[in-house]
Amino acid sequence: MALEAATSAPIHIRPATTADAARISDLVSSLASEFITHEFTDEGRERLLSFMTPAAIEILIETGYRYFVAEAGSELAGVVATRDDKHLYHLFVATKFQRQGLARRLWQVAGAACFASSGATEFTVNASRFAVAAYERLGFVCVGEPKETAGVVSVPMKHSSSSAEGHCETPIARGVSACESA
Repeated sequence: MALEAATSAPIHIRPATTADAARISDLVSSLASEFITHEFTDEGRERLLSFMTPAAIEILIETGYRYFVAEAGSELAGVVATRDDKHLYHLFVATKFQRQGLARRLWQVAGAACFASSGATEFTVNASRFAVAAYERLGFVCVGEPKETAGVVSVPMKHSSSSAEGHCETPIARGVSACESA
């Protein structure tokens, strides 16, 4: 699967293997540190990042988490992972590839794979506050208030569709997140 990025070579999306674990770890941990963990407690920051190490990612891939990587040549542009064909576990896009439709494409590939595997049409995600608006553009809606668990802050969200093609086809048109609080 190829997608042209304005900043580089064509982007190809493929299933990840354990050989990708270190690159995935580098991408997700650096983006989490830059955009997400600043609102966590020290314990929460350590906890989240401990689930993003190369060894942790390798175990997740080995135990059935479905990962896809997006590559522009040899550069890792993004990653998506699902758990149990119903939970969006990771969706990260490298900064220089953001706002080009890559998150949407990764989500479509992951959602279609889950649908093909199990017929799944409902998905959950524990979104960072930073990512809520992006998830809304992908068709997710908030199903609760932000919560803190062991120092990690997340917003529970859900996505429903009637078919694999329904994923990501009805983005929220407005620019303000429905989950934002005063």
